[in-house]
Amino acid sequence: MSMIMTPQSRTDDSITLETARRRALGLPFAMATVVRTMAATSAKPGAKALIDETGEIVLGFLGGGCVRGAVGRAAREAIADGAPQLLSIRPEELLQAEGLAPGETRDGIHYARNGCPSKGALDIFIEPVLPRPRLVICGTGPVAQALAILSERFDFDRTLCLPAPQHGELPAVEHIVEHLDEDPVWHGSPYVIIATQGRGDEAALRRALGSNACHIAFVGSRKKFAALAARLSADIPSKDLARVQAPAGLDIHAITPDEIALSILADLTKRRRASQRNG
Repeated sequence: MSMIMTPQSRTDDSITLETARRRALGLPFAMATVVRTMAATSAKPGAKALIDETGEIVLGFLGGGCVRGAVGRAAREAIADGAPQLLSIRPEELLQAEGLAPGETRDGIHYARNGCPSKGALDIFIEPVLPRPRLVICGTGPVAQALAILSERFDFDRTLCLPAPQHGELPAVEHIVEHLDEDPVWHGSPYVIIATQGRGDEAALRRALGSNACHIAFVGSRKKFAALAARLSADIPSKDLARVQAPAGLDIHAITPDEIALSILADLTKRRRASQRNG
């Protein structure tokens, strides 16, 4: 039996395709869904829209200008905060009757005024969709492989950079590259772990320090990094070299590759959550 395509189903298909495209590019956006309506509204329950980081509706329909403005502001806040919002847009008379004011938040619900003549009301759930943080692991030694394996369940977009031709099985990650100079590796302010352990340490550090990485850590002793930093200091400022955490990870007295990888993931988790709290 053939399926009949309705305007809403076509819109949903377009939103699905655009969602996949934005996820692949690492672009932040928000999904808005009408969950309840009262009185006359142009959008009905189940209506959806995809909203970009500027608050602009890219695809979908939620209502007229009064609704779009309130939804755009709420979407921008949701993307900036990384937290969903429940937006209730109501006519001023209804807000006053319930002792509410436009812009007020009560019990987790954000209220906005609907100034349209229809006097309808909508409740809209707005969910931010943020790109996964990027983790770049340089190296293929025991620590690099342990980190690639253990990080699988920590919701990173992982790239494994090979410092030299590699023979044999590699851990499963989202991306594997053979050249440090591949530009897509360094997009999105990644967390970078230099776990080359003697195979391309200097080249990996130079490339990481030339990127916009939000955190760079070196797997190795302080003495080893100090020797590398002394060589690099001829053309890299000391303030840039100070960006590198050496040794990598939290001090949990780690010895084995798995323990070192665990200490690095603990440190990355701490930094990631701190950045979310600080906005």
